[in-house]
Amino acid sequence: MSYQSNSDVKILYMGTPAMSAEVLQALLDAGFTVVGLVCQEDKEVGRDKVAEVVKTKQVALAHNIPVFQPHKIRLDFEFAKSLSFDVIVTMAYGQIIPQGLLDLAKVGCLNLHGSLLPKYRGAAPIQRAIMAGEKETGVTLMEMVAAMDAGKMYDKETFPLLEEDNYTSVCQKISLAASHLIVKDLLPYANGELSGEEQKEKDVTIANKIKPEDEHLPLFLSVTGTLNYIRALSEEPGAYILLNDKKLKIYKAHVENHDVIRAVGELVPAKKKLLVQLYDGQLSLDLVQLEGKKKMDGLSFLNGAHLGDHVLLK
Repeated sequence: MSYQSNSDVKILYMGTPAMSAEVLQALLDAGFTVVGLVCQEDKEVGRDKVAEVVKTKQVALAHNIPVFQPHKIRLDFEFAKSLSFDVIVTMAYGQIIPQGLLDLAKVGCLNLHGSLLPKYRGAAPIQRAIMAGEKETGVTLMEMVAAMDAGKMYDKETFPLLEEDNYTSVCQKISLAASHLIVKDLLPYANGELSGEEQKEKDVTIANKIKPEDEHLPLFLSVTGTLNYIRALSEEPGAYILLNDKKLKIYKAHVENHDVIRAVGELVPAKKKLLVQLYDGQLSLDLVQLEGKKKMDGLSFLNGAHLGDHVLLK
């Protein structure tokens, strides 16, 4: 079958967070036909446990697109058998998609992965690339196969990782790059015009999921490594260190100098800056939040905390 226009291509879209919602919107704006959305379940937030509608679902409902939110997709995809679609497109769905569902697509299945494959396969490609101090990243449009992020690569879009970038800003760039790629390549893909390139297994690296314990900032890194770690978890969920057994989240920091005058992990006495000593220099903590308190700049925190000398962070 030959697809003459974008509207001829019927898509089952799978994705959950805000950056995935932007890609869904781009597909709709480009005139593609989305027959259904599969996303994660709405989550209860706040003290009142109010259900927060996931971002992709908001877009789908605004366009009268059927929404499916199975608890475990590998056990519950019967709904998809009643839909007629040519391509499955996924972007940050959040669950492993079973082969039985992939097989329902008439043409094939595409994934938009937030790294330059084969580097950073896995659940946290954006965070792990920032942590590693990479100078660039991007999006890979790839074939979906049973193995994790192992399919053929059809196209890539690359952009630089700037010093001021953090997880939040890079997610915005990823969504723009992903939107551009899928709108450009989906019709040619449906018509069999993209040949694709196999990944070289020797170049594969894995981007492991960020677990709650990973949010605890390791103080054995260099000042640059520590800064990259903070950037990778900002603004969500936020890396933290312990101050008197309370979590002190750090959302923004910079390398102040390469002086070594205190023990690693000690706050360095300074009048107008909140400085912490690392093995090869000092890091200025520019935006912080103590457990139970509001976010504030380092100086405001310093003035209000009344910390003594030789305060050790853990």
